[in-house]
Amino acid sequence: MRRKKVILALVAITTAIILSACGGTDEADPVEEENQVDESTPNEEDSQNEEGAEQEHSETDHSDMDHSGSSEVPTGLKEEENPKYEVGSKAIITEAHMEGMEEAEATIVGAYDTYVYTISYTPTTGGERITDHKWVIHEEFPEIGDEPLEPGEEAVTDASHMTGMEGATVEIDSVEETTVYMIDFTPTTGGEEVTNHKWVTESELSPIQE
Repeated sequence: MRRKKVILALVAITTAIILSACGGTDEADPVEEENQVDESTPNEEDSQNEEGAEQEHSETDHSDMDHSGSSEVPTGLKEEENPKYEVGSKAIITEAHMEGMEEAEATIVGAYDTYVYTISYTPTTGGERITDHKWVIHEEFPEIGDEPLEPGEEAVTDASHMTGMEGATVEIDSVEETTVYMIDFTPTTGGEEVTNHKWVTESELSPIQE
């Protein structure tokens, strides 16, 4: 009888040890699992931010803009008889079409009376769509006649201010009749002088303060 009790006691101890070992196994906390984020997968907000950054880059990146150009102007472009800034005079550039342009001192090379356009287009060389590009003038659309284009209209330009612009079908974003200037300037960031830059409008220049 005593032997039977000893055997039962051993069985009970063994069972307790086995249950204790099983109970000590760590299991993942379901709440903790829910709070974990898979860092390898971007969330929707990050994706939207990246897309926004790409779009902004498309609108503002003029790194492939031709800094210097020819002194030749499009056929039919009329000189402004009484420009605010006369040829040979100097002015301060108040807008930045490219790095180092804003606040630079410009020398006026030419002044012309025309319509100016901001445009959007896909380069003929491929790549992202360029939006709100400044400026293309009326005479750089050789097949449209004398009447100005309206916002939303499309036309082919022969302007070559940026790679892939010449021959592109562009959409007109805005139009304005004003005096435009061809200028020389030295970038405020240093480097070589930019010559015969096309174009800046009269509103993008300010007088030099004496």
